[in-house]
This record gives sequence, C-alpha cells and structure tokens, in this order.
Amino acid sequence: MHIYVPNIYQKSIFKIDYKKLKKKGIKYLIFDLDNTIALVDEKKTPKKTKALFDKLKTDFIVLIISNNTKKRVKEYSDQLEVPFISMAMKPLTKGLIQIKKKYQCQKEEMCMIGDQIMTDVLSGNLYKIDTVLVDPLGKKDLKITALNRWIENKVLKQLKKKKLFEKGKYYD
Repeated sequence: MHIYVPNIYQKSIFKIDYKKLKKKGIKYLIFDLDNTIALVDEKKTPKKTKALFDKLKTDFIVLIISNNTKKRVKEYSDQLEVPFISMAMKPLTKGLIQIKKKYQCQKEEMCMIGDQIMTDVLSGNLYKIDTVLVDPLGKKDLKITALNRWIENKVLKQLKKKKLFEKGKYYD
C-alpha cells in the first residue's frame, strides 16, 4: 500500500514548499497538467499559474507530463514556456525515463507533482522519485479519469484504514 502514498500532500501547487524541495536537492519539477495546473477544459493559463511557473523556472527545470494529447499539452506548455511529454501512459514510467535520459539527471533530483494517486503518485513512486499529491483543481475530469478516481477511492479507504494516508490531512 505504501506505493500509493505521496512524499508530500498539499492543497494545491501554490501551497507546496518549493524551498524545501530545493534544499532536498530537487532540480526537476515534473507537473501533471489536467486538474493539477489547469482545469480540464481550460485553454488559457491563469496569471497566477504563469507567475508561479516563471518564479519556479529561476530555481528548477520545470516540465509538464500528461496522459493527454500532444495538441492539448503543447497548447498549455507553450503558454508556460516549459517542455512537455504527452501521451505519457502514467502510471507507466516511460515519460519519467525519457526526462531522466534527456536531461541526464539523477532520480534524487526529480519530483513528480499531480492530482491523482493512480497515475501521478504511482508513476513517481514506481520510478522511485519524490512525489507530491495535490487536490484536483476542479470536479470535472476527463472520461478515463472517472475510472481512476473510482479505483483511487477504494485505495484511499484502505490507506485511511491502515493509517498510512488520509485526504485533507496535508503534510510536507
């Protein structure tokens, strides 16, 4: 069950202690797109998100990794001026492997940030990198995500029962 537990859990990307991640040696912030940094039907980046990413880029290499289409991810990553990987097939680790190879970084320098346990956290934990879970930005999900959320709810019940993780109890 530990494979589903994130290293950090915060309400949103705006609540993460990035200084603490930097102190830990993290150099690569790998963000999920839908419901992590953008609502699923959002086309234009909010100013607050753009400002955060501009600030983060001064200390980190910031990337987007998504199971969504190239068109969707590119549209958003272009506005944030960050590289991306689309069709990543998370929880498979192929996208994370690509990032490690391309940037010749160490796993200890990478951190996966997302809103889903079944894709983002599981992918990062399987690859043995740091993981940060945030609450979803909105209630609307992509169709495939509905199945993931159903499975995630079953996993969350088990994690809570075993006192390993509980939604709403944020921690660094």
